[in-house]
Amino acid sequence: MTLMTYLGLAAIALVVFLIMEGVAWAAHKYIMHGFGWGWHKSHHEEREGIFEKNDLYAVVFSVIAITLFIVASQGYPVVGAIAVGITLYGVFYFVVHDGLVHQRWPFRHIPHRGYAKRLVQAHRLHHAVEGKDGCVSFGFLYAPPVEDLSKQLRSQGTVAAERRRAGTDTAQSATH
Repeated sequence: MTLMTYLGLAAIALVVFLIMEGVAWAAHKYIMHGFGWGWHKSHHEEREGIFEKNDLYAVVFSVIAITLFIVASQGYPVVGAIAVGITLYGVFYFVVHDGLVHQRWPFRHIPHRGYAKRLVQAHRLHHAVEGKDGCVSFGFLYAPPVEDLSKQLRSQGTVAAERRRAGTDTAQSATH
């Protein structure tokens, strides 16, 4: 393969990585907070132990990526680039969502400014609502402005649940 071919495959992987945020947003909103709530509910409750039922979603996405890698090994490099993009998104999800936001592994940094703080706050606001309905901010690597999310929660009448879940004002605090 030529350098241009490799660059083209890398570009495909990057585009797939970016598209995955939209796929993850839709899966989170319409599957995990829809008919797949049975698995995802565990993510909105206190966790006991290392794993939660919601982790089965990671297994499903991993099986999809592995299947694509198997297909790619049969002489389909574009499918391999797609698999790489999906896998990279999964790695970022693991580091950012499970590590930074939920501190599920020894990652004890709490951001106090910038993108990372906004991401953590937006996800805290997602968890401010009890149950599957009325949640905001379904993305994993993109977070709308926290002020907009807080207004959306207030307009839905969920501000009491927001404060109860977050302690005080979630929009002002990155810790939970």
